[in-house]
Amino acid sequence: MKKIGFVMPWYGENISGGAEMELREVAAHLSEAGADVEILSTCIKDAASDWSVNFHSEGTEKTSNGVTVRRFRVEKRNTAAFDAVNAKLMKGLRISVDEEDIFLAEMMRCPSLYSYMKNHSEEYSLFVFIPYLLGTTYNGAKLFPEKSVLIPCFHDEGYAYISRYKEIFPKTAGMIFNARPEAELAERLYGFSESGTKTIVMGIGMDMNIVPDAEAFRSKFDIDGSFIIYAGRKDEGKNVHTLVKYFAEYIKRRNTNLKLVLIGGGSIELPTELVNQGRIIDLGFVDLQDKYNGQAAAEFLCQPSRNESFSLVIMESWLCCRPVLVHSGCAVTKNFASESNGGLYFGDYFEFEGCTDWFLNNKEKAIQMGENGRNYVRSNFAWDVIVDKYMKFFREVSGEKE
Repeated sequence: MKKIGFVMPWYGENISGGAEMELREVAAHLSEAGADVEILSTCIKDAASDWSVNFHSEGTEKTSNGVTVRRFRVEKRNTAAFDAVNAKLMKGLRISVDEEDIFLAEMMRCPSLYSYMKNHSEEYSLFVFIPYLLGTTYNGAKLFPEKSVLIPCFHDEGYAYISRYKEIFPKTAGMIFNARPEAELAERLYGFSESGTKTIVMGIGMDMNIVPDAEAFRSKFDIDGSFIIYAGRKDEGKNVHTLVKYFAEYIKRRNTNLKLVLIGGGSIELPTELVNQGRIIDLGFVDLQDKYNGQAAAEFLCQPSRNESFSLVIMESWLCCRPVLVHSGCAVTKNFASESNGGLYFGDYFEFEGCTDWFLNNKEKAIQMGENGRNYVRSNFAWDVIVDKYMKFFREVSGEKE
């Protein structure tokens, strides 16, 4: 095969975020397996920065894994116009086609990226875009739908109903989904089975060499007794406020010393009294080994998000042999918990209470759930399995032989 060009508007080895992490890992492992991989990106720093500002220098560089990154300068955009449309989408409101065009044009302006793709398209077997809602995905796939593959990370949200996406995405060559419910959502929205777009439920590769140390976590952070752990971004979009609210109610109703430990960036309002009492402990960012150690020390990991196309922290918790509790409103994480028999799910406070009681009162069965999850991850998401599936799918989509 010729080169595989992965397209995302920001790229860096220390950028957080599920899609960003997925791209880094997929590109690195495909490169290690011998694929000719490049990253096509802009000079934007990251998703949280100003998308009109060129943080990086234009040109090429190599990652620590030897993957080439090509960066292209962005131009000034109409931020106010974009923000006005985006505010409607964030509220779940439908927008007009004219507003869609503003959204896609003013999200980020990088004509030099698209010029490069036009002028060098013959050097690439495929362009792979991640995730679906970014302007680079729509505008790039529009240029070469016949050699475009998306790793869309679809959610059932306002952005997914943009009509411009429905004009382009069913014309693309391939779609790579992270979980079966995401594929089912995509079929309902776009009808890929009718369009001829090749699809696959891939999942995300996981490091199988995690060796956690629960006691090291307790010693380092001076945490004793039982605790629930949450690992990830702390904001309302991840539904963490619901976990905090339910936990506060739970310890009111139960004679328990149970704690809640939060790991990750972002911030939400926490009950001052519970923080001062050490019942809610916010550790902020910790390194990966500390995160694994914390997951191994917890009674269970709670992932309360309603919108996930995968969940790395769930897989990590299982690799640390601990069960998970997920929100029943998220089809993806609920499916993972059910399919693996590695966790439970809740939809309201009383279901949260019942699940927490069960984990605390059935410790041997909870351990078995963690083991079930670990076996599920090893069977489905080991990197050698994922890389082999990627290469077979890319050859099938491109029509090129090994």
